[in-house]
Order: sequence, then structure tokens, then C-alpha cells
Amino acid sequence: MSKFDALLKNNRVGPVMRAGEVAEAVKEAAVLDNPDKRVTIEDMNAYLRISAEGELILTRATLEECLGRPFKMQELEVNLSSFAGQIATGSDRFRFYFKHSL
Repeated sequence: MSKFDALLKNNRVGPVMRAGEVAEAVKEAAVLDNPDKRVTIEDMNAYLRISAEGELILTRATLEECLGRPFKMQELEVNLSSFAGQIATGSDRFRFYFKHSL
């Protein structure tokens, strides 16, 4: 399989976060909220790309635990540079996913 073919079969989803306090919490929360997934974190200095295969969940409760303070999910949106996949947002969780996988 060529590198191009491998990219076409990429089903990784998740946020791209501006570097900072919230990004560090998202990095930690992604691992805690998705214990059955292999979460990949690419640190590019100015931003973090956090991804998992097929689906990645982030919950407000876990983000609050990681930050050590109350957290509103809109704060995640402010620090979100981009994302891979589709996104479902709510007051208690964000879900990054693909409706159809390759």
C-alpha cells in the first residue's frame, strides 16, 4: 500500500487546539475519556493535534478535573483551531466522529 493509499484510509478524528492551558487539558482528557482508544498527540509548538481512530469524546467533567477549575464547553470552541471528522457539541461533551468510515 502506498503512502497515498494509506492517507485515503485515514479515519482519525479529533481537535486541533491552540497551544496553552486548555490544549494541555484536552490532551490529558482525551486519554482519560477514551480509555479504549489509542490517542495520538502531535505537538507542533503553536498547536496540538489530538486524534483517535473513528471517534473521540471529550467531557466537561474530565476537562474540569484536568484544569482544576470550572469549565464551559464554549471555552473549548474558542481554543479550537480546526478539527478532523464531524463534530457534535453539547454543554457536557464534544464528540468528534465519522458517520461513515473508510
